[in-house]
Amino acid sequence: MNPRAVVPTWAELFDTYWSQPELVTNGLVLLHLVGALLLGLMVGYERSYHGRAAGMRTYGLVCMASCALTVISGYPGSWYGGHGAAAALIDPTRVIQGVVTGIGFLGAGVIMRSGFTISGLTTAASIWASSVIGIMVGVGFYMAAMGLAFFATMIMIYLNRAVSKLPSRHAVAVTLRFKPGVRPSEDELRRAAVERGYEIAGSSLTIGSSGNVQEWRFVALAGAGGAPLSTLAGELSDLEGVDGFELSHARN
Repeated sequence: MNPRAVVPTWAELFDTYWSQPELVTNGLVLLHLVGALLLGLMVGYERSYHGRAAGMRTYGLVCMASCALTVISGYPGSWYGGHGAAAALIDPTRVIQGVVTGIGFLGAGVIMRSGFTISGLTTAASIWASSVIGIMVGVGFYMAAMGLAFFATMIMIYLNRAVSKLPSRHAVAVTLRFKPGVRPSEDELRRAAVERGYEIAGSSLTIGSSGNVQEWRFVALAGAGGAPLSTLAGELSDLEGVDGFELSHARN
């Protein structure tokens, strides 16, 4: 008669997730996350500086979460509290692929575009990062998952305050409606923008016409001496040939 198999207690099972080898592995994962976060923030700052919608928060979240998925794949023996060998029978990587793909579609649903302004990118990235946190908890990387959740929360709460203190070029979405019969010159418009400390973004100019009335839409990037919106509004009100206008901050 075979001896009965010893069934571990709940406390023993729980201890395997917080054993020294598991904590060391989680610590290595956290170091990877910090490195990916810093590099993602560096790339995102370049986009934020030029007034793009996907800035430091979006790049930081996506880079860090992508690193998390990649690095835990390199430690299959640490999955499920060191019982990762049993996972080969169910291949959890296929489950992870399905979750990440499905959450990607969910995140895309919160991204909205209105004129030259795109919103919801950081929300979409945070949703995707949250799914990665859930995956890491599911496979047993508790400490690393808590670290990822902490970093993601700090990004969304405090990073905007830090970005506001860094040098950047804010973008302004401009809509100009001209009086009937007026045919403005693009070169003159660009010179007028430069005189006020702005530069018209290369491929942003859109020209429409209704009857004998033209409407121009474009994004102006502010330089070092870019005038505030209130000053621009006052000057546009007095500009000859302009029948109406609309100004708003843009994230394109």
